[in-house]
Amino acid sequence: MYYETIFIVNPDVSQENTEALTDALVKRVEKASGRIVKREYWGSRPLAYQIAKRKRGHYTLLITDGEAAAMQTLEEGLRLEERVLRFLTTRLRELSDEPSPLLRRRSKTEDKPVEDKPVEDKPVEDKPVEDKPAESKPVEDKPAESKPVEEKAVEEKTESTAASAAEPEPAEDKPAEQNAAAEASGDAAA
Repeated sequence: MYYETIFIVNPDVSQENTEALTDALVKRVEKASGRIVKREYWGSRPLAYQIAKRKRGHYTLLITDGEAAAMQTLEEGLRLEERVLRFLTTRLRELSDEPSPLLRRRSKTEDKPVEDKPVEDKPVEDKPVEDKPAESKPVEDKPAESKPVEEKAVEEKTESTAASAAEPEPAEDKPAEQNAAAEASGDAAA
């Protein structure tokens, strides 16, 4: 059975000490008749939220093969270790030989060649330098464009108020008539 364990180590601990901690955990798993299939150090990364007043942590991935007893010893070691902020263990259905998605993404960004082009070859803007700022240009067309829109809105409001005035409002008249009928029947019963 394969298990994937990701744990986060306190950022105050150096990378060398994080590797030493991981080595100790690997030895612990091997003593419990388990074996480490994959081991990845993801580096110091920001946390999604603060844990123990820390905003970063050293992330490490361990994929182990073995019985549940081996995983219990690994988790016990992680719980007892003060430098470990959080850990999560999940059972895997199948084992992949590829690196984790995080390492694949990191290797893609490292493999891309960085092109050093002079700034002069690439223009910053396509506009000529002689253009004046927008504040100094006269604005004549804007009020003419906005007038028809305002007039249409006013016309729509007058049409909607005229249509609503033509419709009768029967809902308000019925309750008053029902109240009068109820009072008359109440007087007759008393």
